[in-house]
Amino acid sequence: MTPCKNLSAILNELNTDAQAVSEDEVQQVVKEIMQANRVFVAGAGRSGFAARAFSNRLLHLGYRVAFVGEPTTPPIKQGDLLIICSGSGETASLVAAGKKATAQGARVALLTIFPQSTIGKLAVCHIAIPGITSKTTDRNIKKSTIQPRGSSFEQLTWLICDSMVMYLKEYTHQSNDDLYARHANME
Repeated sequence: MTPCKNLSAILNELNTDAQAVSEDEVQQVVKEIMQANRVFVAGAGRSGFAARAFSNRLLHLGYRVAFVGEPTTPPIKQGDLLIICSGSGETASLVAAGKKATAQGARVALLTIFPQSTIGKLAVCHIAIPGITSKTTDRNIKKSTIQPRGSSFEQLTWLICDSMVMYLKEYTHQSNDDLYARHANME
């Protein structure tokens, strides 16, 4: 068997990019999650898929969580946390969600390439993630990628979210069985 060279190349790229992700920034978002009354998660496009997966894992951990835009999403209030996954930090619908959340007294956390973005200015904390997006040009903190634009950001977002799940699982003293007990059973 010959290993898939493209898969190995992607993993090597992500491993290199992961070295630029701050442990302190990750821990700050974890702290915000643990202190929140409820957690709302938002993202658009492919970043939205990673955000949805994260909201699902937060549910498995026992958090009161909602993905923004779903019909069952309750109103956000003071004491809640909105986590936004946005490469550019400028996606109009996500900017609107961030503004709405802060107007209601909720806190905002951001996973992004650009912490200085519009959403970044609303956020109490962020995780800066290397990446390239088609929505930006000269401000990129990552100069090249072997993948289509956006892919490495989206993939690393998913993995960072999974790393936060591992911390939350540890800090709340939960086992895989505890998480599985909250897994969907009407599939």
